[in-house]
Amino acid sequence: MARSLESLRNIGIIAHIDAGKTTVTEQMLYMSGAKHRAGQVDSGTTETDDDPEEQERGITIFAACVTFRWKEHTVNLLDTPGHVDFTAEVERCLRVLDGAVVVFSAREGVEAQSETVWRQADKYEVPRIVFINKLDREGADFYRVLEEIGPRLNARPVAIQIPVGQGPSHTNDPFRGIIDLVDMQFLTFSPEDGGKEVYRHEIPAELVDDVKGWRDEMLDALYGLNNEMMELALEEKPIPPELIRKTLREGCINRQIQPLLCGSALHGQGVQPLLDAVGHFLPSPLDRPPVQGVDPKKQDKELQRKPSVDEPFCGLVFKILPAKTGDLYWVRVYSGKLESNSRVYNPNRDKKENVAQLWQIHATKKERQGQIQELVCGDIACAIGPRASITGDTLCDTRDMIELPSIQFAQAVLSMAIEPENTADRKKLADVLDMLKRQDPTFNAIENEESGQTLISGMGELHLDVIKHRLTRDFNLNVKFYKPRVSYRETIHAATDVEGQCNRQIGSTQMFARLQVRFTPLADPAGGVIVLDQCFGERALPDNLKNAAMEELRSRAQGGGLIGSFPLTGMRIELLGGETREIGSDEIAFRIAANDAFDQGLQQGGPTLLEPVMKMDITTPEDYLGEIVGDLQQRRAIIERTEARGAITAISAFAPLKELFGYSSAIRSLSQGRAGCSMEPHGYQPAPPQDVESFSF
Repeated sequence: MARSLESLRNIGIIAHIDAGKTTVTEQMLYMSGAKHRAGQVDSGTTETDDDPEEQERGITIFAACVTFRWKEHTVNLLDTPGHVDFTAEVERCLRVLDGAVVVFSAREGVEAQSETVWRQADKYEVPRIVFINKLDREGADFYRVLEEIGPRLNARPVAIQIPVGQGPSHTNDPFRGIIDLVDMQFLTFSPEDGGKEVYRHEIPAELVDDVKGWRDEMLDALYGLNNEMMELALEEKPIPPELIRKTLREGCINRQIQPLLCGSALHGQGVQPLLDAVGHFLPSPLDRPPVQGVDPKKQDKELQRKPSVDEPFCGLVFKILPAKTGDLYWVRVYSGKLESNSRVYNPNRDKKENVAQLWQIHATKKERQGQIQELVCGDIACAIGPRASITGDTLCDTRDMIELPSIQFAQAVLSMAIEPENTADRKKLADVLDMLKRQDPTFNAIENEESGQTLISGMGELHLDVIKHRLTRDFNLNVKFYKPRVSYRETIHAATDVEGQCNRQIGSTQMFARLQVRFTPLADPAGGVIVLDQCFGERALPDNLKNAAMEELRSRAQGGGLIGSFPLTGMRIELLGGETREIGSDEIAFRIAANDAFDQGLQQGGPTLLEPVMKMDITTPEDYLGEIVGDLQQRRAIIERTEARGAITAISAFAPLKELFGYSSAIRSLSQGRAGCSMEPHGYQPAPPQDVESFSF
C-alpha cells in the first residue's frame, strides 16, 4: 500500500439518523470513480449498507470502510450509523480516525444524535468539517441550521459556502447551486450525470452585496488565526484564496473552527467541493499528535509513538467481524509497519498473536478488496490470524511494547430473556451469542443454568430487534423471545462506615479478621464503583492480607446489589484499615471479613434502585403539540424546553426508559405520522417506590 502519509485522509461520516451520511458516502465513491453509479438507500443498492437488515430498514447498522482516490489524496472513509442504539460503531470509529465530516439535514437541523456524535468527536479531539445536506427538501433552512450549530454544540462553524435558493424545484426560489466564498464563484452541477460536471460562473449581480457580507463574515472569523491575513486586511489588500485555505486548514486541524459547506448529496450537488474540502482542511496522520500510551510492564511509565515507519509498530483493534475463514480484525496502524505472517504482542491480554494475512477493507466482510503484504503507519486495514484480541486491544512490537488507551463503550440499558426451543440449538445458540459479543461491545448475554434462559442486553429496542432477526434469519436458530425489560442499576444513598469481621472456628483454628470500610455515594449515579486502598500508616495491613481483602471487595463490586441483584454503580468503597492476630488471621479470614463489610455497607448505606433515563428530541407540527405534551407527562417525562422552528415545534425532554416502550408507534398515532422523535441514554435516576417493591430483597 505505497502512499505518502501527507496525502492520506482517514475520515468518518457522522450524523443523526436520516441526515444523509450513506448518500454522501455513495456520492463520494461515484464522484471519485470508485463506482460507476451512485447507489440508493431506499432501493438497498448502496456499497456500505450491504447487510440485509440494513437494506430492509434503510438505515446503517454496521460501520463500513471504503477506500478511494480523490485527486492527489487517498481516502479511507468509515460510514457510521446514526441511530443511538448503534452508537458503539461511531465510538470505535472516532477513536481511530484523523478527521470527520459531520452531516446535518437542512430541514431537521441539530438533533439528539447530532449532539451525541459531536461530543464523541470532542472526546477524541477529532477535527471536523460540516456539511448541511438536503437543501433541495421542503422546509430546508440553511441559515437556521448554521445558527443552531454554534450554541447547541459549543462549536465555531465558519461558512465557506452559502446556497443559492432553498427547497424543491416547484418553490419560488428552489435550490440551484452554491456560492464558493473562498474563490468567489457560483457553482452549479449538471443533473444529466448526477452532478459530476461542475460549472463555475460569476456571482449573479443581484447576489453580490449579500455574498460580500458573508465573505466578510468568513474572513473576520479567520483574521485571529493568521497574522499574514490580518496584515493584508489592515493594509486593505486582497487576500489570496491559497492563504484563506491555508488558514482554514490550520484552524480546522487545531479544532479552533469547523469549515462549513452545503449541498444536496442525493443529486450530487456540492459533493465534489466537499471532497476537495476533505483534502484541503482535514488532517493527514502526520498532522495529528503522537499517540500516547503506557509501558505494559510499568503502567506509570508514559510512552508515545510518532506517525513514522521508523518507529516500532503499534496499532489498535477497533472492530471484529467473525467469519468462518477466520475472524477479521480491523486495525488502525499508528506507527511502524505490520507485515503478514508476523508475530505481534497484545499487552491487554499478555499474549503473542499471529498475523497470517492482511486485507484491504472494502465495505464489510462480504467483500475484501485484495490481499496485501504489509501495513504502514496511518493505514486502516484488516488482519486475519489473532485469536485472543478483542475490540479496543493494542497490538504492538514484541520487543518494544506499548499499551494504548482502550475504547470505553456505553452500558446496555435494555434486556430480553431468550431460550432455545430444543436442546439441539442450545450449544449453537451459545456459540452464536459469543460471536455476537466479540462483534458488538455493547451487546451482552448471560445464561441462567437453572432456568435455561439467556438474558441478552443491548442499547435499545431496535438493537435487540436486530439481534433477534439475526438469530432467527442469519443463523436459523429456533429461539423463544420474551418481552424486553429495563436494565436497572443499584447504588446507595448515604455514606456509611462499617466494620467487617470474621470469627469462625474451623477445625482447631479460630479464624480472625477485622476490617474498617467506608461506603460513599458518588455524585454521578452512573459513575461505576471505585474501590480504593486507604490503608496506610498505623492502619496498614500485611500486603497479602490487604490484597486479599481488596480483591474480594472488587469482586463483589462487579456483582449485583440487594434489591434485585442488579449491577452496582455510583459508589466509592475505601478500605481504611484492619486488625489481625498472630494465629488465625490469613487470607481466607480477610476475604470473609471483606464480604461481611460489603453486605453491611449496602444495607446501612440504603439500597437504591436506579432506572435509566433517556434524553428525547421531538419535532411536531403545532397542531399536535398539546396531545404529545400530555402523553409525555403521563410517561413521567420532564420537559426541558419547547422551541418554535417555523411551522414545527421542537420539544426537549427527559423520560424513564421504562415508560418509552413502543413510543415511536405512539407518537405516530398521536400526530397522524407527522411527528418524529429521537432519543439517547442520558443517565440514571432513583426508580419510583412501586418499582422497588416489585423486587424482593
